[in-house]
This record gives sequence, structure tokens and C-alpha cells, in this order.
Amino acid sequence: MNFIKSKSSSGVNALNIFYQEYGKGKPVIFIHGWPLNHEMWEYQLSELPKHNLRCIAYDRRGFGKSDRPWEGYDYDTLASDLNELITQLNLSSVTLVGFSMGGGEVARYIGNYGTDKIEKVVFISSVTPFRLKTDDNPDGAEKETFEATIEKIKADRPAFLVEFGKKFYGVDKQNKPVSEALLAWNQALCLMSSTKASMDCVRSFSETDFRDDLKKIDIPVLIIHGDADTIVPIKVSGDKTAALIPHATYLVYADAPHGLFITEKEKLNADLITFITA
Repeated sequence: MNFIKSKSSSGVNALNIFYQEYGKGKPVIFIHGWPLNHEMWEYQLSELPKHNLRCIAYDRRGFGKSDRPWEGYDYDTLASDLNELITQLNLSSVTLVGFSMGGGEVARYIGNYGTDKIEKVVFISSVTPFRLKTDDNPDGAEKETFEATIEKIKADRPAFLVEFGKKFYGVDKQNKPVSEALLAWNQALCLMSSTKASMDCVRSFSETDFRDDLKKIDIPVLIIHGDADTIVPIKVSGDKTAALIPHATYLVYADAPHGLFITEKEKLNADLITFITA
């Protein structure tokens, strides 16, 4: 298996960060959402390598096959892990593709490390620019909303994930855009994460302000968001991210839920290929 070494939050013990890669050509790094792991990109990793792209997907610390430290789930540390991946694989002219929580890593990486090694970025259903309601972010969600999620994880994580998975893909009594088997697969991926990482990351993606990071992006940007996303609503995320990056290309997927990497996989793959290879 493939691992890079990254520092612990104390800078003492090295952590194993798992990654998988397919294909050859221009490097593309896929950053997964919460509380999944790199395997969520199955349908992208089976298509994009056919187009002269070297596709690299990794597991965030605490998730998938990566090590599970007790701490270190703040975005500065997570961006440092991404920087280590880029550095240790000796990558340049990279396209970063961040989904949901992974959009935060994209933003914070550029905020902290710049764009010297980055050619393009893609935000998909991203948590940027700022999820929390504050005096200068009145459209955000109340802190109690995210604390309630943490309490549900503490009480019965598998049960919480079952209901979360349905909302994630827009499943209700009238709509069944994914199969029961796919929901079971999603559940299995989510349960590969550490409970501590899952809870700490809720606070990270809800309380981290990426507005200044986004303003530093001076390279081509693609923003993709579904207008039926109830996990990360488009008005407080995709719309506001696009407003902070005026030169970005902004694609709104009509009636698409949060998990559009599955429900709109053919359209998403085509849009990614067009943008990355242009």
C-alpha cells in the first residue's frame, strides 16, 4: 500500500497518510468529503485516468486507511498533510479537486502555501467560504446545529450515518436517486473513520473561516454545486464562494443533492475532464 509520512500536530511522531493513484499525465489530487474516504471517488478514478491524467486520491488523517491520531484535525494541519503529499510525490502543475469538507483543504492550502505548485482548483459541494453564523456572516448556521450533529455521533454513530446518507444523496419517500446497496457502501466507508476524527472535523469545517484564503486564489477555478443540496446549501456556499472568486467558472447542477459525485457522475466527470485538460 502507498503511504506518505506527515507530522503529528505536536511535530514529533510521523503519521501514515494513505494514497492511491491511477493513470499517467497531469496530476490531479482528489480530496474527499466528511465522513467518507478516498474511495468515494470510485467513478471519477475509473474514468479520468483514461484522459492522460494522473489521478491521486488520499485518506484524510483519521479516515480510511490513514493513521488515526487523537488530535490534529484543524485545517492548518490538514493543509500541511496535503502539502506533504504534494512535496513527497514531487508534484507540480497540480489540479486540486476538493469535495465538501475537502474544499476547505484546497482553500487553506492555497492560503498557507500559495499556488506555485498548483495549476487549477475545483470546489465541489464545498463547505467554503464559512459555515458558521456570526455577526459578519449572518447567513451561516447556528453553532448549536453542528453541536447537535456531534451529540448524535456520540449517541449512536451508525444510526446517525444511516439518516445522514439518505439526506446526502437526496433520498426520501418520493426520490430514490441511489440504490440501497450504494447507501450500504456509503455507510461502510463512513464507518472506516475514527469517531474522534469525525467529531473534531465537524467543528473544523463548521468553524473555519476560508474567506481570506479564497481571495488569494489567482489561478483557474471551477465551482460545482447542486441547487438541491441540503447538507451544504448552495446559497451560503457555492454562491458565496463564487462571489469571492469573480474569475471562477460556476456550474450549478439543477436538482442535484450534496452527493452529486454519484448522482451526477457522468456530467461531473465530463465537466472535470473539460476543465482540467483545457
